[in-house]
Amino acid sequence: MPYSDRLVPALYAVLREGYGVDHLKRDAIAGLTVAIVAVPLSMAIAIASGGTPAMGLYTAIIGGFFISALGGSRFQIGGPAGAFIVLVAATVHDHGIAGMVMATMLAGVIMGAIGLLRLGSYIKFIPYPVTVGFTAGIGTIIFASQIKDLLGLTLNGPEPGPILEKLPVIWQALPTVNPVTVALAAGTIALILGVKHWAPRLPNLLIAVAVTTLAVNLFDLDTPTIVSTFGAVPAMLPAPSLPPLDWGLMIAVLPNAVGFALLGSIEALLSAVVADGMSGRRHSSNMELLAQGVANIMSGLMGGMVATGTIARTATNVRANAHSPVAGMLHALFILVFMMLASPLVGMVPLAALAGVLATVAWNMIERHAIATLFRSSRADAAVLMVTLLLTVFRDLTEAIVVGFALGSVLFIHRMSKAAEVSMVEADGLDDPPVPGLSRSDEIMVYRIRGAFFFGAAASVGAVLERIADTHRALVVDFADAALVDSTAIHTVEGLVRSARRKGVLVVLTGASADLQAQFRAHDLRPPEVEIEGSLQQGVARARALLGRDAPLPGASAAPVS
Repeated sequence: MPYSDRLVPALYAVLREGYGVDHLKRDAIAGLTVAIVAVPLSMAIAIASGGTPAMGLYTAIIGGFFISALGGSRFQIGGPAGAFIVLVAATVHDHGIAGMVMATMLAGVIMGAIGLLRLGSYIKFIPYPVTVGFTAGIGTIIFASQIKDLLGLTLNGPEPGPILEKLPVIWQALPTVNPVTVALAAGTIALILGVKHWAPRLPNLLIAVAVTTLAVNLFDLDTPTIVSTFGAVPAMLPAPSLPPLDWGLMIAVLPNAVGFALLGSIEALLSAVVADGMSGRRHSSNMELLAQGVANIMSGLMGGMVATGTIARTATNVRANAHSPVAGMLHALFILVFMMLASPLVGMVPLAALAGVLATVAWNMIERHAIATLFRSSRADAAVLMVTLLLTVFRDLTEAIVVGFALGSVLFIHRMSKAAEVSMVEADGLDDPPVPGLSRSDEIMVYRIRGAFFFGAAASVGAVLERIADTHRALVVDFADAALVDSTAIHTVEGLVRSARRKGVLVVLTGASADLQAQFRAHDLRPPEVEIEGSLQQGVARARALLGRDAPLPGASAAPVS
């Protein structure tokens, strides 16, 4: 069984290989590096999602630990992800914190079931333009959600969630801009970009947040902070507790849970693929999703949010020379220690700094180079990208993924149907003396199918078959070069055989694999209705014999039929 289908945690494989002190040192350094990145990011994502900073830390600790301990990737780092801000915020708005926690746990059950049923490989069948489009759409929404905190605006009422409703409210509140908050947010962004450019090995997010927090407390600046907005950050994890088992609430949040599970699965597997590309290792998709399911159930029990594999933190883990999933487990423990020892310092962080962090995250989520490449290379792919992006921003993320996937699938079917080639086999002039029997004017016609003969190409291929059958006594159809033949294509061949029999035309099918021959028989394509031979040469020889011809089969070359 391929490793991608096995339900074996990567940690188990690592321990079987042998795990020593040197490996632990590498994992500890990598885990600490990722934890430094994860602390401000987890709080910022939680706040933007309608939760509290503590919920982001709980998610990074609990979700991150179980994703690494049980996952199918050696390097996956789990926690709250920016991609979920839109869905989580909408769930909190509609169903409250309890509904969001319930949706998180239900999503865990769904993801775990996908892994147990070994359906993980199918989750990755999301077209690239769709992933680029919804990621860019999420980035746009995240940035829009941070405008209020970037500018320090005072709104007359609650901030609307939908972007078309949000922007007019933001516009009306512009006279309340807080210059101190604007300066802090701009300074945070400048520090993040500056440190990344001039000292890329240093933790730019933590440095930027630390500097702006220090400035706020040294100069007693008037700007909202975590403690002034949300209260003190707890210094310990809460006791596990189930949300109220309200069946009405469970039914109400089920669509949100499906959205969490779908997006979480896509994000986790994309992150694992990125880690594979950077490290040369291979992950188990199904084990990864099973671990994601357990992690989200545990995160919900601890009052956390939905967790998934995160591409940026996972890439940081690989670049920090991690050896095994122990790095991700230690990353979670380091965050716990940080929360226990430094929760008063966390409370001093200004919201403007976290808004600056999320603004840079949103900007990075909009893959500008990928978007430009798709627009240059294919109008159809660009259309799929734009539809997905616009639906993400103005409608709903789940709807955007479904519609984008459907459009991408139709585009793929169209392209594959164009790749199916119908060719007639010519033999004139290949023998000396020439032997009749395969030219267009002769009574035997040989037809070769190349590429995918499936429902998308069945109509065009069938039309050519019918046209040929009108003017010949025997038709030989060769499937040796057919990469795919589906039931619709076989049904088309059935129709051809029936039509040919009415016209007195003999049909011989050749080059079919054993599986394809079994499908032919299942559709009652068997002698005497149709002849089936193993090779093209045998098929033409059979047709000659049945027509009373005994000339040998010459060599053949293929010429496409227009």
